[in-house]
Amino acid sequence: MHVPIRVDYGVRALLDLAQHADEAPVRASDIARRQGIPEPFLARLLLTLSHGGFVRSHTGPQGGHSLALAPSEISLGMVMAALGGAETIVGCLDHPEQCVHVPACAQREVWRTVEEAMQRVLDSTTIADLLARTPVVA
Repeated sequence: MHVPIRVDYGVRALLDLAQHADEAPVRASDIARRQGIPEPFLARLLLTLSHGGFVRSHTGPQGGHSLALAPSEISLGMVMAALGGAETIVGCLDHPEQCVHVPACAQREVWRTVEEAMQRVLDSTTIADLLARTPVVA
């Protein structure tokens, strides 16, 4: 499974917002600097995450961004879905009609089981879980 960069950056941005919740709202430029995300790319991600109900944007001189949901309510599976998800391991899982081996393929069900296991992990892992695993950096 390949995780698109927009998902990786989106999760990093949400984790940053969770880490700095007491400083909310957080400026996009601060998130970009801390997480190494290009600011124009981050701006588009934050807009998408805002439309998805994950982020709240605050305007004005003291504006910025904050989480719209508790970190424990945001699963990685939800973020993947909101940001376009990932491609399946093998194309025949999404498009069986494109593979001549599908009717008699012994591998297909194994790959489906792997995909389902990954999805369970993503759905059961939250931003709060990542926050708990993140070492505090001074």
